[in-house]
Amino acid sequence: MEKYTIENDIPCYRIKASSFPEGVLAAHQQLHALFPYSAGRRYYGISRPEGKGQIAYWAAAEKLSGDAPAQTLETFIIPKGQYTGTDILQFRKDIPAIGRTFQQLLTDPQIDPNGFCLEWYYNMDDVRCMVKLADNI
Repeated sequence: MEKYTIENDIPCYRIKASSFPEGVLAAHQQLHALFPYSAGRRYYGISRPEGKGQIAYWAAAEKLSGDAPAQTLETFIIPKGQYTGTDILQFRKDIPAIGRTFQQLLTDPQIDPNGFCLEWYYNMDDVRCMVKLADNI
């Protein structure tokens, strides 16, 4: 596991998946229909526990200064700070590796108890899985 720093808050638009994990792909497809892949925009997956063993999941795209207001989309701020994480190269070859990675990351005693799991799709093939560390670390 590596330590990463997100220097500034990242404002995003996000779309909630209808279910997890079944609705994840559809949420990303819906998001990319609105925000086609561009090297100048960051794309994310955001998840957290919700209810009895359920996971809430959102596909997210960085909000850029030139974007027209998207009044029908939920907004979210990825907070700046320290994160622990690891990269998964060629993630499409082993999508369950994302879940296994988060299971391992979530065992870190320094994580923010109010945080979330963050997938940063920094290109079309690779993803960085991260969990925010508590601010007092």
